[in-house]
Amino acid sequence: MESLPDAIVQCIFSHMNNAKDVAICNCVSKRWKESLPFIKSLFFPRNSFDNHDGSDHPDTIVCKMISSIVKLEELVVYSPFSSTGLASWLLLVSSSLKHLELRLDNLAEYQSCIESPSKLDCISAAKNLESLKLWGVLMVKSPKWDAFPKLQSLEIVGARLEDPALTAALQACPNLKNLLLLGCEGVRSVSLELLNLEQCKLDFYGGGNYSLTLTSPKIEFLEVQGCSWISVRETTRLRNLSISNNAGRVYMVDFGKLAALEFLSIRGVQWCWNAISKMLHLASEVKHLYMKVEFTGDFDNLQPFPEIDFVDFFNNHPKLQKFDIHGAMFAALCQKNSLKNVRAVWVCDSLSGGGGDNSQIAIKRGAEDKHPRVALEVWKGYEVNGNKDSSDEEQP
Repeated sequence: MESLPDAIVQCIFSHMNNAKDVAICNCVSKRWKESLPFIKSLFFPRNSFDNHDGSDHPDTIVCKMISSIVKLEELVVYSPFSSTGLASWLLLVSSSLKHLELRLDNLAEYQSCIESPSKLDCISAAKNLESLKLWGVLMVKSPKWDAFPKLQSLEIVGARLEDPALTAALQACPNLKNLLLLGCEGVRSVSLELLNLEQCKLDFYGGGNYSLTLTSPKIEFLEVQGCSWISVRETTRLRNLSISNNAGRVYMVDFGKLAALEFLSIRGVQWCWNAISKMLHLASEVKHLYMKVEFTGDFDNLQPFPEIDFVDFFNNHPKLQKFDIHGAMFAALCQKNSLKNVRAVWVCDSLSGGGGDNSQIAIKRGAEDKHPRVALEVWKGYEVNGNKDSSDEEQP
């Protein structure tokens, strides 16, 4: 290391981020100490100050390390800290900081949420952020955020939210491209208008009776868990869609045209049949369909799926290449009357995953008591090519 030019040493240290390693290197030599201000990222693990017995408060130690760095671009703090400490750090690096990740852990601390300024309020000082990730958030009051014009990614994991507070927070992030709300509770009705949003994952837990309205004309990836009413009207670019509700029921879905949709997943204990049939109708161009719904029926009435015409179903989804079915949908396709339109030999183009000229599935209709076996052959994806004629031989 001593023979290396200063620029090389600084480049090496610029890839270091663990605060403990930085502190150790700071004590090795004067040359190393002079190179550490050029690091770009600083990470404080959860246990950074577990055995701390010095005179300086952890907030002060973090502040000293941050102040010694010329241009800090990323700050990740999992260790405990105060709102006063956070405010002082962000004032030091507000012009250069691009990525901020904080473990707030204040879900059970209502007093920390209403103190002024709160930890959430302090984040407003970092106006040049491009990504923000927060863990363990209590957001019952609207954070005092002016605007984050450069923020493109917002992730909140484990949160208790109120509708007005969440709405106000998102209004301060008008240019988001990626939004993740994972393991969140407390909201009832979520209305999002993010014109640049491309990827969105929303995971709400609790009663499963939340409602969602999303206005994002550029949305390409959408995953929603825990909503009973969902409205997404602008879907021309949507390619990947997943809707699930493990605790409640899905009553209503309102989507625009899904012409670009390639993957659709619908899961849950109960979906109203109107919601299922509407999604299947809109997703006529889908290539990969995953279904795991146990019951249909309205409100508290749990009912099995109605009979589904096997041939019509696949004819209405001509681009389907992969079809994963579980639960009631599989049983509905295996019913005797569902296979009444299957001819002696019926061919479903493209349904085998390959999509090539020889990628076909041939369904051979057997005796009346073999209808379930016929449907199972489709489920297994029995492939037919130019070297095999399934119509002339019996399948095991």
